[in-house]
Amino acid sequence: MRHRLRELAVQWRFWGFLGLARSVHYSVLGTWGQLRRARRSRPLEKVGQVISCAARPDGADLELEAARLEIRFLAADLARVTWTPGRLPLPYGLAETDWSGAPVRFEETAEGWRLATGDLHLSVLRDGTLVWATPDGTPLRREAPPERRGEEWHHRASLAPDEAVFGLGEHTGPLDLRGTERRLWNSDPMKSYGPDEDPLYMGIPVLQTLKPSGGYLAFYENSHAADFTFNDEIRARFEGGALRYYLTPGPPEHTLQRYTELTGRPPLPPRWALGYHQSRFSYRTEAEIRDLVQGFRKHNLPLSAIHLDIHYMDGFRVFTVDEDSFPDLKGLAEELDADGIRLVTILDPGVKRDKDYRVFRQGSEGGHFCRTKRGRIATAPVWPGWSAFPDFTRAETRAWWGEQHSVLLERGVTGFWNDMNEPAMVALWGERTLAQDVVHDFDGRGGTHAEAHNLYGMLMARATDEGLRRLDPDRRHFLLTRSGWAGIQRHAWMWTGDISSGWDMLHQTVRTVLGLGLSGMPYSGPDIGGFKGTLGREEYLRWFELAAFLPFFRTHSSQSTEPREPWRFGAEALERVRGLLRLRYALMPYLYTLAWEASRTGHPLVRPVWWGAPGEDRLRSVDDAFLLGPDLLLAPVLGPGERRRRTMLPPGEWYSYWSGERYSAEADVEAPLGRPALFVRGGSVLPLEQDRVLELRLFPSAGVRRVSMLYSDAGGIGAEARVDTFLLEVSDGKLALRRSFTGKGHCPYETIRLSLPKAGNWACDVDGQRVPAEAEGWSVRRDFHTAHFLLPGHD
Repeated sequence: MRHRLRELAVQWRFWGFLGLARSVHYSVLGTWGQLRRARRSRPLEKVGQVISCAARPDGADLELEAARLEIRFLAADLARVTWTPGRLPLPYGLAETDWSGAPVRFEETAEGWRLATGDLHLSVLRDGTLVWATPDGTPLRREAPPERRGEEWHHRASLAPDEAVFGLGEHTGPLDLRGTERRLWNSDPMKSYGPDEDPLYMGIPVLQTLKPSGGYLAFYENSHAADFTFNDEIRARFEGGALRYYLTPGPPEHTLQRYTELTGRPPLPPRWALGYHQSRFSYRTEAEIRDLVQGFRKHNLPLSAIHLDIHYMDGFRVFTVDEDSFPDLKGLAEELDADGIRLVTILDPGVKRDKDYRVFRQGSEGGHFCRTKRGRIATAPVWPGWSAFPDFTRAETRAWWGEQHSVLLERGVTGFWNDMNEPAMVALWGERTLAQDVVHDFDGRGGTHAEAHNLYGMLMARATDEGLRRLDPDRRHFLLTRSGWAGIQRHAWMWTGDISSGWDMLHQTVRTVLGLGLSGMPYSGPDIGGFKGTLGREEYLRWFELAAFLPFFRTHSSQSTEPREPWRFGAEALERVRGLLRLRYALMPYLYTLAWEASRTGHPLVRPVWWGAPGEDRLRSVDDAFLLGPDLLLAPVLGPGERRRRTMLPPGEWYSYWSGERYSAEADVEAPLGRPALFVRGGSVLPLEQDRVLELRLFPSAGVRRVSMLYSDAGGIGAEARVDTFLLEVSDGKLALRRSFTGKGHCPYETIRLSLPKAGNWACDVDGQRVPAEAEGWSVRRDFHTAHFLLPGHD
């Protein structure tokens, strides 16, 4: 009762007359600013003709009548184009800035100038038009000369009739952006959002195009608010800054490697992060957490993490703990850790304006908060009341913020959850963020929130990530964020925010996660069932089925919803959830290998079904199924009452995971509750784990020689690791499995079992010796090298 009374008092002070009036005032100012900016529109100005062009070893510098153009080839297949005037960006989104450059062949032509490397050709026409092509002359992209209006840049690029466009981070609507309009201005809808919300929490100015003759990736390094439209051409408008972008040709398997080489690869996460997370807004006491854990234990359900929302804090003050509700957070964390469960705590950027509050006092004295143009600390209303916001564009502030996490690390917290970091404020209407003229440091260069806004969530995640690495350098920490920008993948995972319940949003989740992956963000997932809304048993199970195959696997919901622990939906639903959870944990070796691959290539874990087969036109419109890594395909049920699922399949043979039946091109299979349509690529070796036994499930396909990999390590930064490689091939009526490995680590499994979808009466020889068949396959030595299987009907 004491805790509840204190919480009500905080809310009363927050929503008291003065606070309400100031919130209205803040909203009016934001809306008035938007109206004033809209009225200042002027005709677009052209850049004019090229006056001069100077060749450089790695590009060219051009002077135009009203602009400058700089072209640099950072590599043979990666070009950077910069149009000025306009302030150049600081490289917050970049991980690699020291490129050696590529030699460029330069020549003047009757139309203009041609720059060529072995992988990419660019023609610059005398009016500023840019024409990109492959070395064999295949057109990639034609750009009209950009135009300016005040500080705005307007940019147009052609699209072929058969060209699809993907990317731009988090958004609703179709996966293919053709025929849509999108705004990049990270925003909190302040309610559970539906299928038509725009913009959302994490816009990333990355575009990937795809067409039969080839595509490209373009990354606009400009953090100002932007608008994109996609019809016969791409139209982009940036409200400030220089117009700078990077372009690399090819399918996403290649371009995402280049993009994440430029902006950073995701680190290998702790293995537990790939397990199941349980959360609610909010679990409010230690007793609730212990009851929750007891529920999972009683129902024999695996659990990897519990998330604490804002009510664990003292009056919603960040880096504090409510000692009445959580008197021994460290002891609780140790209890959870003994059961293999980690504790994740939420943190918002808003720091309560309270001179007696240590974090606010330190932040004020250290100059760590954003300021108004008059030099005062900028404040806005959020959960604890009127709050200040750290200026994460300042190196000293990032370091200071990172150090604050020691308070929670010392209490056993091993994961952190950044919320409200667009940054968001609570207001009645208008622009629910800091005013655009709020001043930021930009590491000494100076700037305003108009440029810093979209960077804010990513820089908060950077400050957290760097602080955790300093404070606890030997451990892999887990960091979750709601907002971000280009480069966020090197610091954090994300969830799709306060998505609403409903079948339409279940389908939207597939599209959103796929789009994020194609934007360089490989780890994402929804609140299972949606953050807010009524949820029946069938819909809950279908959400759970989908989420069980997404990178981030968490149930979370509003305090206004009914509880959503798995046992709340009845015994039948509980049994099906238990099966899905067991399958998720059985897939952990496969998922961890995908995480390792992402850390090396930037490839997303969840991929469109056309991944690896961009020429398959029939697959390009599929946005209701996806690949999980190279070898699994999930076709989730997305409508009520449906018990079958039809889906198109990529080239080759595909096995039903459940029945072992084989399909090609298309499949129509049963999909009862708790058993979604799941397929395995023919020719693959799927690693599964149960009770410390590694099962290698073989899916042979005649004429296919396919390599599968298994990554394992001992955990922690710099741990010894190994990669096992498996080659599966069928020839002359025999099936052969060959294994090799690299690395210094030892195989972590004492027992390995080989299995086939339909074992029949197959015989198995391992390293030249016959192995007796068991009910579930063949048990072999952990260090085996070769296994041969005799197919039925062959001697």
